[in-house]
Amino acid sequence: MISSLRLLVAAAALATIANAGAADTATPGANYRVNLPPSAELNYVIKSRQSGIPLEGNAVVQWTAGDRKFTLATEARAALLGKILDSKSEGLIDEHGLAPLSFVEKRFRRDQTVTTFDRTAGTIRFSTTEQTLPIQPGEQDRNSAVWQLAGVARAAPGKFKAGSEWTFLVAGQRDADPWTFKVVRQEKIRTPLGEISAVHVIKEPPADSKEQQVDIWLGPQHEWYPVRIRYTDADGDYIEQSLNQIQRKES
Repeated sequence: MISSLRLLVAAAALATIANAGAADTATPGANYRVNLPPSAELNYVIKSRQSGIPLEGNAVVQWTAGDRKFTLATEARAALLGKILDSKSEGLIDEHGLAPLSFVEKRFRRDQTVTTFDRTAGTIRFSTTEQTLPIQPGEQDRNSAVWQLAGVARAAPGKFKAGSEWTFLVAGQRDADPWTFKVVRQEKIRTPLGEISAVHVIKEPPADSKEQQVDIWLGPQHEWYPVRIRYTDADGDYIEQSLNQIQRKES
C-alpha cells in the first residue's frame, strides 16, 4: 500500500527520469505525444497456465477509440474451464491520451476487482482497500497502459528504438506504481497470422516484488497493435496472447 509520503517521494524521483525526448514532468508519461491505434476487434490464440494448470484457448479484444472516449474489453476462454479472464477499461481521451474512468478485472479463481478513477473528485478508489489516491495527469490502469504505449509508439516511431524507456504511472488493484517499459529489440515472431516483424518491449517488476512481468510485441506494420502479449505472475502462472485476426471497425 502506497502511503501519501511514498507517493510524494516516488513522484519526486520520477521527475528526474528522461522520458525519451518529451519534456520533463512530475508525472511520468504526461507529456508524451499520443496517436492511438484505430478501433478494431482483435482475435488471439492463447496459451496459459493458471493455478498450475496448462491451458489453451482464445481471446477477443474489443478496442474502440473515438469521439474523445475509449473502451477496451478483453475476454479469454480456455478449453474445459471456460472464461479465465474478463476485463474492461473505459474512459475518456484527453490531451494526455487515454484517461481511464474504470478498470474491472475478473481472473480465473480470483475475485473481481474494480479500480475507479473519479475525475470529478480527482481521486482513485479501489474495491480491495479503503485507501484512495490522487489522480495524476496521464495515469493509466493495467489494461490501458499497453494501448497508451502503442499510441506513444505510433506518435514517435523513430524514438521507439532499442534501449529507450517509457514510463507511466499505473493504477493496479490497490495502489499505483510507475511502470517503465524498455524497448528490447525488433524481432521476427511467428503468430497465427504468419511471421511478423515486431518491437519487443518488456516491463519488469521491481526486485522482490509479486507484480506481473509484462512482455509486449507491437506490430509497426499492423498499426502498432499488440501482436503478442505475455503476462507472467511471480508464481509462474501466465497468459500469452498471439494475434490471429484483425477486424477494423468504426469508432
